Amino acid sequence: MIKVDNVSKRFGDVNAVDGVSFEVPEEETLILLGTSGCGKTTTLKMINRLIEPTSGSIYIDGKNIMEQQPEALRRGIGYVLQNNGLFPHYTVAENIAVVPNLLKWDKQKTEKRIAELMEKLHLDATYLKAYPNELSGGQQQRIGLARALVSDPPVLLMDEPFGALDNVTRSKIHAEFKALDELKRKTIIMVTHDVQEAFELGDRICLMDKGRIIQSGTPADLLFNPVNDFVKEFLKEQRLLLELKTITVKSLWHLLPSNEEIKGSGSGILVGSKSDLWVTLERATILKPHHLHIIDIEDKEAKTVSFESLMSAFYQYKKESGHE
Repeated sequence: MIKVDNVSKRFGDVNAVDGVSFEVPEEETLILLGTSGCGKTTTLKMINRLIEPTSGSIYIDGKNIMEQQPEALRRGIGYVLQNNGLFPHYTVAENIAVVPNLLKWDKQKTEKRIAELMEKLHLDATYLKAYPNELSGGQQQRIGLARALVSDPPVLLMDEPFGALDNVTRSKIHAEFKALDELKRKTIIMVTHDVQEAFELGDRICLMDKGRIIQSGTPADLLFNPVNDFVKEFLKEQRLLLELKTITVKSLWHLLPSNEEIKGSGSGILVGSKSDLWVTLERATILKPHHLHIIDIEDKEAKTVSFESLMSAFYQYKKESGHE
């Protein structure tokens, strides 16, 4: 859906983006991750021509973006900013209706679509007459997302969309983001400097530094097959948490005992094989089960293991991967 081919951007003597190339298949979420000044936002803005590239080519759905009018190009792309970019003198309804009005939708169609998105984003219809400064940060961010989604564009660009939110609100919106059916049909490129956010929301990650892509791959690729010391150091501080959120119970299946004898008695909990270890540990902390019933629906298998066996398999997995 999106192809960035050897794209560079110079500002005077500064190479802000230096020969960047990547492809994003349809309905994939790609995260551009890195520290401030690494070139990720400049890369994003070149995709909808808010910044013109110095060299290289960018294609969306097989069409060169430089052969299209910028205004027409942007109407087919959803764009979400960190500070939500809402017009302060417009009501919520007027903010969401900006693109439908440019596309000359009739009033009934616009109102129906806005009502649909308000419901999906858990926003009460009474907010439609409110102004942005009357809303919380989380509500404003949801309105910004609604405005980007209203015309149902195939591509969504997001520049630090949750960066201004507090941790509790951000965590809640992350969960909504992953569950929202509207986003499962989109090809998404998101910029963030938040490592946990990148690992939680991205199908693939491009880790950038000094205008270049250092490594591109799945979260597991970056964790367990880092290409150099920069990648290792970038993830070092949060490594254990990232491992727990990246490794699924299914990944450990071959390391879990098939017929473990569980000593003592007590209640157990059901765990899906697709659950990551972080979610499993959270449930175990709250429910304090005596054992875990792990179900693999796809392969129609089941195992009953102790918590100790699960953690032992986790450390064995790390050892096999060379990251004990």
